[in-house]
Amino acid sequence: MTRLGAVFRPQLPPERLKAVARLADDAGLEELWLWEDCFREGGFSTAAAALAWTERVRVGVGLLPVPLRNVAITAMEAAALHRMFPGRAVLGVGHGVQDWMGQVGARAESPLTLLREHLDALRALLRGERLTVRGRYVKLDDVALDWPPQGAVEVLAGATGPRTLRLTGEAADGTILTSATTPDGVRRARQLIDEGREAAGNAGPHQVVVYLLTATGAAAADRLRAELVAEGLESVPELGVAGDAKAVAEAVRRFADAGADTVVLQPTGDEPDPEGFVRFAAEEVRPLVK
Repeated sequence: MTRLGAVFRPQLPPERLKAVARLADDAGLEELWLWEDCFREGGFSTAAAALAWTERVRVGVGLLPVPLRNVAITAMEAAALHRMFPGRAVLGVGHGVQDWMGQVGARAESPLTLLREHLDALRALLRGERLTVRGRYVKLDDVALDWPPQGAVEVLAGATGPRTLRLTGEAADGTILTSATTPDGVRRARQLIDEGREAAGNAGPHQVVVYLLTATGAAAADRLRAELVAEGLESVPELGVAGDAKAVAEAVRRFADAGADTVVLQPTGDEPDPEGFVRFAAEEVRPLVK
């Protein structure tokens, strides 16, 4: 069954997160996703707070830009979340927005190489391995976590281009796709991911998470159109959905049929009622998707 989530967008001040997270938990939403967008809110800090304020909902971070962190720090933070909140943290890493990475002096000459090295080292550290690595970007000398996760954990990676999609199939446990992805885009992504999985001999499951830009309530179509125009995506068919729960559920099913395991409803940046949006996803859309 396709999982359903919603995004707490970092355009909202962090003090709003508590109410949204608790509502998601109480309403029965399966997943609440957070973003580490520069220069708004930190991914690990907000995820830890959301997990501590709730009892059941899974909290995803999609994604953590790897140029900003030493992989050992990523592993330490991830392991702590998985030990404190077993089975409830979902973490994705990725290239990050290159202009933002440049603003902080962290832009990599080869983002693909950096992501591969980070993924390989991160997954090994979270498995409890001791590593010495001499990569182009990742350099570790006899490093192991004192408190690795107590069970197997998944590491997801964000991807858009063909080479990164193949890399996620080779080196990650799942892939996160942006809201600029259509259902046909999910199908193409699945093909490229599977090429990577086959090349690496990965036979295990590989989950695909996709964001779906969603607007409901007053002026929903106008708000959706304005956001697509702002992103330069207004001419792309099948991007986003505006309307009532039935319309949104039908869009979710199209993505599920295309190969998405989790569809995360992404409100517009000017969503007037974030709490109401989460309640709408959990109480009105979820029953129709089931």
